[in-house]
Amino acid sequence: MTRPPTNDNLVTQHKLVLVKDRDRDVYPMLLAANKVDLVHLRKVSEEQGRELAHKLGIPYIETSAKDPPLNVDAAFHEVVRIIRNQPPTEFEKNRRKRRRSGKCTLL
Repeated sequence: MTRPPTNDNLVTQHKLVLVKDRDRDVYPMLLAANKVDLVHLRKVSEEQGRELAHKLGIPYIETSAKDPPLNVDAAFHEVVRIIRNQPPTEFEKNRRKRRRSGKCTLL
């Protein structure tokens, strides 16, 4: 994280997501701090990133896409794990019930 204003924007966007889409209580989110290989340009410490993630109630991971990549795959796998552990919405529950009706339709 090389720019502190990013944190302010992140908090604002997090609030907008929670207000805009109210069909679920929990959203799959992960705070990924990118470009951690640029130590000399770093403006946000790891501790500050962890505190922000804790404040938002989401996991935190530091990444770098520079060769060799650092935690890029781990971040992706963590997001997939978070999504798979989400409780289904009422819409998703009803859709699954309709699929299990056992009826076959030929067109």
